[in-house]
Amino acid sequence: QVHLVELGGGSVPTGASQRVSCIVSEDIYRDSNCVAWFRQAPGKEREGVAAIATDGTTTYYDPSVKGRFTISQDKPHNVKEATVSLQMNRLKSEDTATYFCAAGPVCGLDASAYREWGRGIRVTVSP
Repeated sequence: QVHLVELGGGSVPTGASQRVSCIVSEDIYRDSNCVAWFRQAPGKEREGVAAIATDGTTTYYDPSVKGRFTISQDKPHNVKEATVSLQMNRLKSEDTATYFCAAGPVCGLDASAYREWGRGIRVTVSP
């Protein structure tokens, strides 16, 4: 059973904006203190992009995306799942990667801290 599902992605030109969203199941969201976005480009290590505490108090950004990307979350009372979105503006070719959503007990951009992962979604930024 997949508890985190990424939506959005696709191909966009340099300088454009794109939004990816992660649908987090109710039990995973309840049991996690943090939801984050990671990305992995071909031939490179997976890297943390942004993270948000589920209580909404703290966000984290990698310096390469700070000021361009914004992470946010939405958990309506009448909806079981939570949605954690990553708004990406002024995209660059180096932002091209597979983007993964993750949830875990400790907030930050260290992938080893996250227990639950989505399958990933591709974002391609073309010149």
